Amino acid sequence: MEEQQQEEQLCRMGDEADVLLKTEAFNATINQLVDVSFQAFCNSKPEDKDARERSYAHYRALVDIVSTLQQRVQVRDEINAKVAANDNSKEE
Repeated sequence: MEEQQQEEQLCRMGDEADVLLKTEAFNATINQLVDVSFQAFCNSKPEDKDARERSYAHYRALVDIVSTLQQRVQVRDEINAKVAANDNSKEE
């Protein structure tokens, strides 16, 4: 029973992540922040290693957020596929 509750929670998280990833405002914001990070990186002075490292860390954080959301959607899809396969095997 506990496993089923955990799977339901993971599916809810996947549903929420999917909605967020499909939201135009979210994608526009992420893209804008990536552009800002890239511009800050490119416009840093050659001797300003700290500024480049901050820009890179900011970019990586944005990528990690999107990757985590995509992973949640993938986990949801895998759970749903497993449930569908179990349902199909019971019908046979």
